Amino acid sequence: MSEFDALLQPIKIGTKTIPNRFSINAMEHCDSDEHGNPSERTYERYRKLFEGGAGLIDLEAITITYESRGRLTQLSALPHNLKPLEKFTAEMKKINPEAAFVWQLTHSGEISHPDFSKRVCVKPLPGFGGELLTERDIERIIDEFVLAAKVAHDAGADGVEYKLCHGYLMSQVLRPYNDRDWKYGGSFGNRTRMAYTVYERIRKEIRDPDFLIGSKISMWEGFPGGQGSAGPDSPVMDLTESLELVKGIEERGANFILVSAGCPSITLALSQPDRSIPDDCYLHFTFQKAVKDVVKPETVVIGSAYSVLRDGNNQLQARKKEENSLLYWGDKNIRDGVVDMVALGRQSIADSSLPAKLKAGEENSTKWCTACDNCIEFLIRQENVGCATYDRRFTDRLSEIRKKEGTLAAKRT
Repeated sequence: MSEFDALLQPIKIGTKTIPNRFSINAMEHCDSDEHGNPSERTYERYRKLFEGGAGLIDLEAITITYESRGRLTQLSALPHNLKPLEKFTAEMKKINPEAAFVWQLTHSGEISHPDFSKRVCVKPLPGFGGELLTERDIERIIDEFVLAAKVAHDAGADGVEYKLCHGYLMSQVLRPYNDRDWKYGGSFGNRTRMAYTVYERIRKEIRDPDFLIGSKISMWEGFPGGQGSAGPDSPVMDLTESLELVKGIEERGANFILVSAGCPSITLALSQPDRSIPDDCYLHFTFQKAVKDVVKPETVVIGSAYSVLRDGNNQLQARKKEENSLLYWGDKNIRDGVVDMVALGRQSIADSSLPAKLKAGEENSTKWCTACDNCIEFLIRQENVGCATYDRRFTDRLSEIRKKEGTLAAKRT
């Protein structure tokens, strides 16, 4: 029996029982082919993830449109992708049929990349902005979200994660900053209309009781007017709306809530705690407990921000090293009713086999994420993403890029 047995207990999500409490976060890698289909590198990554033994695996930020997207080589869930995605899904399920495989559906909105797509917004935000969306545009985008969910279902996915976080379009609509006088802005009822409509339509149009749906939510984005703030120009945290959103999507059929925070384009260290100041992990735990306290017992709450804890070799103070690790806090938070599952993001890039290693009693052989965030640098540069600490291909590639283009810090000054 493992010291961290709570992490190895099965759990039911919707009608599906999965073997443990590990989830793989949706981590973009910029390695689709030119049509948004999985490339051989995509296959390589997901084979490792499925072999790694996690109970739930989330397919990364798969775009519902090529018109507005954040990555040039981004996976897409459009009708022309159906057959390649069906083949991809079938192979992954053969590797680990017990795992739940859900797809994170996204639209990039104001963080779409203007070099190869159209940047759009609900209200111009300094430093971002873009073409102002109309009510008709939103209605078309709702149709695209629903169509992408149907593609996921028809390709054999177990469900979808409708992305309501991290500064992507749905965050932009939900923010108090969206005080524009229109059908999808101003009041909380108007700002949640799009999110609720997508849930209602997916449940109505995909008549499969086994099909899962859930969302990752930024409980607090950490800047004035962001999700979870007290008003359109307030930086003050107020979780009232975030918790009402959680209850609202639960009422409309959400099976799981993936609790997150921050906006990587604005408050990166909040969304994924920085190794030099990892204390924001405690803030994430607080958000997880707040969500757990308002949902029904059958709604699964998944927590993130655990990778920075590693094997206890971190910068957190006033704790014993052996009581400061990813496994310790994941196990404790499950036992204490803070959260039901633990999501691995950066750790899944460093070593995707942590769940299997823990089950086999070999967790001490884990390659622990150092939270160096070189993987994020690859993403920002629109490069294939990998771990430059443990994978020599990416170590060499990062060195090559920096010699040619300089560091990101130098480019920003």
